Amino acid sequence: MDLKLRDRVAVVVGGASGIGQAIVSGFAAEGCPVAIWDVSPAATDVAKSIAARYGITCRAFMADIAQQEQLAAAMAATQTQLGPVNHLVHAAAIGSGKFGFPFTNLSPGDWPRVLEINIQGMVNVAHVVAPGMIERRMGTMVYLASVAGQIGSQTDPPYSASKAANINFAQCLAKDLAPHGIRVNTVCPGMVQTPLNRSVWQAWHDQQPPQLRKPYEVWAGEKVKSVVPLGRWQQPEDIANMVVFLSSDAASEVTGQTINVDGGFVMHW
Repeated sequence: MDLKLRDRVAVVVGGASGIGQAIVSGFAAEGCPVAIWDVSPAATDVAKSIAARYGITCRAFMADIAQQEQLAAAMAATQTQLGPVNHLVHAAAIGSGKFGFPFTNLSPGDWPRVLEINIQGMVNVAHVVAPGMIERRMGTMVYLASVAGQIGSQTDPPYSASKAANINFAQCLAKDLAPHGIRVNTVCPGMVQTPLNRSVWQAWHDQQPPQLRKPYEVWAGEKVKSVVPLGRWQQPEDIANMVVFLSSDAASEVTGQTINVDGGFVMHW
């Protein structure tokens, strides 16, 4: 399906790995020049590989989303090398690295860094990207949250709370930016096999007595079958397909929405 995105510039924050990298590939497949904003040095090699594979321009810019001056520099470099930004996708996030059930397994000191990256980082990026879109009266933003932000997941309370904040702030942005022709939506992945998901298992595994421990594949397989009606993992490409669609004119009347790509895990009524 041609989504008519060719030559529109996309920025993917956190695009060096996992779901973010799949989103970069999704835009590249549509002919978009893509900028990867990431703290990982691997972003440079990822950008080169995707550029070669799809025959588009893909650049990597190092930026810590907790540092506003680094984001401003990434935006300036992106506009110089690729052009004005048409589409933003924010896919950068961290977890606490601990298994948070019950929440007292964590200490108050486990919260600030997660909130700084997952909430304040989102705010920082929005402040850098929005002014140019407002000036041009066009653009889209898609933020990756999580089903954990809708169901009060006990697995990692700081992560869960931050994802709920992502959903809420994206709705604020959608209302503020709609008069300027800018659409803002949130996509919530369900069960995706990423390093973050595996770290949740590791935290759970390490606190279990030996007789109750399970290999990652067993633990994860049981969890998917118990909570996902379709009974299977979601793939990074599944999330990327939804993100790219929401960024296109095919979704021109969709804004302020929270869309789950989760195999039916969370159903609203």
